[in-house]
Amino acid sequence: MTSVVLADDEALLRKALAALLPLEGDITVLAEASDGATAIDATLRHRPDVLVIDLEMPGVDGLGAVAEIRRTLPGQVILMLTRHARPGVLRKALKLGVQGFVTKSAEPSHIADVVAKLHEGRRWIDPDVSALAVIDDCPLTDRELDVLRVASDGYSVADIAARLHLAQGTVRNYLSNAMQKTQTQTRHDAARYAREHDWL
Repeated sequence: MTSVVLADDEALLRKALAALLPLEGDITVLAEASDGATAIDATLRHRPDVLVIDLEMPGVDGLGAVAEIRRTLPGQVILMLTRHARPGVLRKALKLGVQGFVTKSAEPSHIADVVAKLHEGRRWIDPDVSALAVIDDCPLTDRELDVLRVASDGYSVADIAARLHLAQGTVRNYLSNAMQKTQTQTRHDAARYAREHDWL
């Protein structure tokens, strides 16, 4: 039996997976979470075999939750679900040690199969996700993308610096580089441009 924590802000999808995954494989759902902070708490409390987490959630997003969980549970097995398989996000997730990446449009039977593979110690990236990563044409560095990701939430330079543990001057340099590369006038425009091109 494989134990799972399910984290997704879309209640309908989360409830459907919670009901269907046990029918598709030897899976038991220990807890559900509707946001990143709850996902962190549930994972640290229940220590599931596999955390199935949505990439985009309110508050702490999927990547932020994974980073926090990894600090306490470096060996936690993680399957990330996403509606938009963006190349930059895939890179970031893999660097954080995420073992599986599946689109949210996948059938529950496929998700259950991937959960089983990850529990066995294997890795899985859906073919359409990996294909996007191969054709990545993003000119921004990972750190520039990190800064833009936080900037897109409306944070000031000081807030961005504090959240990413960087000097404010360094943040300004990253933002300036990102605006130059995207040929935009403000950091918010640069972040919007990056999102429109599926880089964030």
